[in-house]
Amino acid sequence: MESVFKFIKESRQAFIQLVDSLSLAQLNSIPEGFNNNIIWNFGHIVVSSQTLCYTRTGIKEGVSWVKYVDAYAKGTKPTYFVEQAEVDELKAIALSSIDAIENDYKAGVFDIITAYDTATYGATMNSIEDVLTTSIGHDNLHFGYAVAQKRIINNNL
Repeated sequence: MESVFKFIKESRQAFIQLVDSLSLAQLNSIPEGFNNNIIWNFGHIVVSSQTLCYTRTGIKEGVSWVKYVDAYAKGTKPTYFVEQAEVDELKAIALSSIDAIENDYKAGVFDIITAYDTATYGATMNSIEDVLTTSIGHDNLHFGYAVAQKRIINNNL
């Protein structure tokens, strides 16, 4: 699993580099044909990994402990201009939350989970390894959306 966590962190670093390459106006811009923006896609992966690993597996109750969950959970869309302080905090949580999941994995916190089906992929998550593998795909799906949004935004400048 060490290589899985390494890949998740490297993928998130790539997303952070994308975020860092854009202005706040670009991060908050909703390109034509989309109902969200680059910073929403980034925030969404940050909150999703935490809720998928802890809440959906039955390890923790509720989602109120996940910072920014109300802004970036599945089914939400951008409702406010995201300022730099929030961008910076999301970048920090993007990495620290994976470190926390990795530490809990090594400590055996996820040895017994409640299985669940994903809405996005229709797959059953029977183990934390399933959850993490699916999370990689989910993260990169949203990274791909963000790359496409960047192209549209840059072409409209």
